[in-house]
Amino acid sequence: MNLEYYYWYFKSAIPPKICDDIIKYGKSQQEQLALTGGFEKKIIEGEELTNKEIKDLSKKRKSNVVWMTDRWIYKEIQPYIHQANANAGWNFDWDWSESCQFTKYKLDQFYDWHCDSWHKPYDKPNDSNSHGKIRKLSVTLSLSDETEYEGGDFEFDFRCSDDGSNQPQVCKEIRPKGSIVVFPSFVWHRVKPVTSGTRYSLVIWNLGWPFKWYIKL
Repeated sequence: MNLEYYYWYFKSAIPPKICDDIIKYGKSQQEQLALTGGFEKKIIEGEELTNKEIKDLSKKRKSNVVWMTDRWIYKEIQPYIHQANANAGWNFDWDWSESCQFTKYKLDQFYDWHCDSWHKPYDKPNDSNSHGKIRKLSVTLSLSDETEYEGGDFEFDFRCSDDGSNQPQVCKEIRPKGSIVVFPSFVWHRVKPVTSGTRYSLVIWNLGWPFKWYIKL
């Protein structure tokens, strides 16, 4: 898929008070170890991770998360998803937002290279909102002020693009508090290790029916 824009951003879009309210709410909830696809599936099926699996996970991702489904959070962010989808010319059909992932990155915590879309649609017959759908648009909201932490850069990998670049691109636009970045869920990205302070963010994945080219994979 040829894209003119690989991400769209809104600088300081969400008011600081709203960001602080989300952080306060996130801190009041029980944290969970952040997982990746294969490990997440095992937990959902009621199994525990072995020590080796926890060690392997820590090489890929190290952070803590809280899941949120509060409507007031979606109401703040979803208008920007629609606007980015139109402004960037993606015009992806999507109709459902997954649970919001409140993420805390402390010293030395990170999330290595990954993309948010799965290799096949969700297989959840009992969940009509997600069954048969894929992640199409990913959203990251910066909740922290950029002076409150160091490191933790959000980077994209555009080596699949046509610009000939072989270097990751730092998304500087996400640094200011309240800034939002929207991008297709198949775009590779990472969060580099935090070197001081704590970085708080909120992520939402937005689902729709598979692209025609996706079905053929």
